[in-house]
Amino acid sequence: MIGAAEDARPGPTVRRRIWTVRLAPPPGQAPAAGPAPPAVRARLDTLATEEPLEIRLRPAGAAAPFPISVTMRTPGHDFELAAGFLFTEGVVRGREAIGRMEYCVGPEATQQFNAVSIGLRADALPDPERLTRHFYTTSSCGVCGKASLDAVRAQVPWPAPVPAAGPRLAPAVLAALPDRLRDAQGLFARTGGLHACGLFDPAGRLRSVREDVGRHNALDKLIGEQLLAGRLPLADGVLVLSGRASFELVQKAAMAGAPLLVAVGAPSSLAAGAAAAFGITLVGFARGATFNVYTHPERVLG
Repeated sequence: MIGAAEDARPGPTVRRRIWTVRLAPPPGQAPAAGPAPPAVRARLDTLATEEPLEIRLRPAGAAAPFPISVTMRTPGHDFELAAGFLFTEGVVRGREAIGRMEYCVGPEATQQFNAVSIGLRADALPDPERLTRHFYTTSSCGVCGKASLDAVRAQVPWPAPVPAAGPRLAPAVLAALPDRLRDAQGLFARTGGLHACGLFDPAGRLRSVREDVGRHNALDKLIGEQLLAGRLPLADGVLVLSGRASFELVQKAAMAGAPLLVAVGAPSSLAAGAAAAFGITLVGFARGATFNVYTHPERVLG
């Protein structure tokens, strides 16, 4: 029996006392007679929790797990996050490689809710040297250009590029997806400080959503959920991001086998190049009634 109180586990939000300052009169309105002091009100506010999560691997037969990465995340769906991270970064090739997942045990047999141990099956032992090199490069910009694309393509477990045949998304359905994602963001509604990734079907129906302070974590949580449920590849799925689209997010979409990636914000040049190479339809600036299609427009405009 692990001696850890459940209330020691960090939650997705915290309450904090803050001071709201409002200029009086409002900006742009001339004061009636001289400057007035600002109005200050103390109140409690809800903030998104940000805590580190250390991901440790425990190969079959190993005496103890060893750490491979630390990410700042919003607590919740930690096992999905760890599984999705290991899969999208090419450490494991599928859910069959993953064994027991548990929070690590610290001093006095207490659970460490900011450290997870992922057991690996006997035939899923990664190369420690490759792990060290891999996570060093992806912790910043990594390598660039063609070398990046070739490295990711070698890891994708599905056909890459994604087959041209597949789901089509009506423009009106696509334009509505960001608002549907926002409506499903329960934690964002309370904090205003979280990214989200949603999985939709071609008819615009929401299948799943995950939130996190990190854009990459939100997508890893969602992909980890689908991986552990045996639902990869996402051959008819539409991934919707609440922020911008970077190369790493396109890489993760390719690892998940998703043919469409929609972002509320802008894509980077390398993200567009990667989406073109991987056969992914990349959409950016999806806001209201307008959006830009950067690659493979046939799935939206065909």
